[in-house]
Amino acid sequence: MAIKHTSAVNFTIHLDENKIPEKLEWTAKDGGVDKEETKAIFITVWDSKKKETLKMDLWTKDMPIDEMKQFFHQTLLSMADTFKRATDDDKMTATMRDFAGYFAEKLELIEKK
Repeated sequence: MAIKHTSAVNFTIHLDENKIPEKLEWTAKDGGVDKEETKAIFITVWDSKKKETLKMDLWTKDMPIDEMKQFFHQTLLSMADTFKRATDDDKMTATMRDFAGYFAEKLELIEKK
């Protein structure tokens, strides 16, 4: 099957003199995103040759801790959704969502039941 179209997602990282991110921007033209500012980036890729995950996680030095906690919680929920779509494993998806709920409860992102 021939490739009919390519698409790019680009990140621009503005660093201070100590190479600490001060500003993060991303562009995804096909998604209608052009130089949108963000406070955090968390990217993982699968290296199928080495059978390992490679990652890049960056955040600006002014990202509030409470937002970082929310970012992680929402990332955990997103991972559960992606796992469900990729594997159709309902039992493990439920376990992942349970952990995300526990995580949110312990960080007081949601009220205890």
